[in-house]
Amino acid sequence: MDSENNAYLLPTSIIDSDHETIVAYAKNAFNAAGQDPIAKAVTLYYAVRDGIWYDPYLPFYRPEHYRASNVLKKGRAFCVGKATLLCALGRASNIPARVGFADVRNHLATQQLIEFLGSDLFVYHGFTEFYLNGKWCKATPAFNLQLCKRHKVIPLEFDGCQDSIFHPFNTENKQFMEYVADHGVYDDVPVENIVSAWKAEYGDDRIQLWIEGYEKSGGKSGRDFSQEKVV
Repeated sequence: MDSENNAYLLPTSIIDSDHETIVAYAKNAFNAAGQDPIAKAVTLYYAVRDGIWYDPYLPFYRPEHYRASNVLKKGRAFCVGKATLLCALGRASNIPARVGFADVRNHLATQQLIEFLGSDLFVYHGFTEFYLNGKWCKATPAFNLQLCKRHKVIPLEFDGCQDSIFHPFNTENKQFMEYVADHGVYDDVPVENIVSAWKAEYGDDRIQLWIEGYEKSGGKSGRDFSQEKVV
């Protein structure tokens, strides 16, 4: 590993890979994987993909909303939080890891989520990249297995060698995900960039209403994505 990748092993205030719960979870997750970095990364991927429930209706405007240890404690997150946790677990396992972002158009979102966003464009969708076998490899742990089955989407697999990115079609050959724009990769979560991009796409007024709602409810939305109907 070259020296320029050293930053991707270090903890940050958001990707808190040195937090005791992150270290313990990583150690427990890859006990059976041995010391092989690829086996570790694959084990961690599935632990986050299926162990953390996907929930798009969570607060998004403060660093602590994305903090890996908080995501682990809560047990649910949307794509950025899940990518953050996977990144932290990778670093805790001595695997260089970073977070990446892209805009994706979701053709299988629920009607309620589209109305909530006012769009089917998901801005700053988050994923993780691991440095394995001398190259960066994408891992997308966003959608847990149960959710994929309900939406008739092929679950994303990860083998540590090939990029794991969204499928363009679901199991019924309907268009699923379309990558629209690439925002690059980071050693930490760019919270200000995310919020600014959301305001630009979804509107300042809508974003402010969301924030006010979360502040009044203590961070709870009152919505259950797992029960919403797929359009």
